[in-house]
Amino acid sequence: MYSFMGGGLFCAWVGTILLVVATATDHWMQYRLSGSFAHQGLWRYCLGSKCYLQTESIAYWNATRAFMILSALCATSGIIMGILAFAQQPTFTRLSRPFSAGIMFFASTLFVLLALAIYTGVTVSFLGRRFGDWRFSWSYILGWVALLMTFFAGIFYMCSYRMHECRRLSTPR
Repeated sequence: MYSFMGGGLFCAWVGTILLVVATATDHWMQYRLSGSFAHQGLWRYCLGSKCYLQTESIAYWNATRAFMILSALCATSGIIMGILAFAQQPTFTRLSRPFSAGIMFFASTLFVLLALAIYTGVTVSFLGRRFGDWRFSWSYILGWVALLMTFFAGIFYMCSYRMHECRRLSTPR
């Protein structure tokens, strides 16, 4: 049980750090504009070495930002529940901490999947046509790696919950 929780906690830490880095950095997409290189993130865009805030309130950026922030919040609360799962005293008799941590990581996975799907769809269909020479960059890729890490954290915590429940039901009273 503890090995699953340890693996889940490791994946959770890595996934949450990657979520925060992916959300905060401005290298989601790189492109060439008027002969110079440019890149953009969720919060700013840079032309050459000069960066500007994205002041336009465009729906897909707002949705991507919101889902990435929700994902990071769910992952952070999942980490807190995961750390508390190592303590043996149950606070609530009906609520299992490993189960709650697993649910939070699956919610985090869902939110980051929604954010990346929205960003991918709009970028490929609209911005991809606008900029001829473009590609997704490392912040975007970190988002996909964070999705995998939060998903596996959820799997580890669900396995831990399942092992604990099987042990609890098999012990004589």
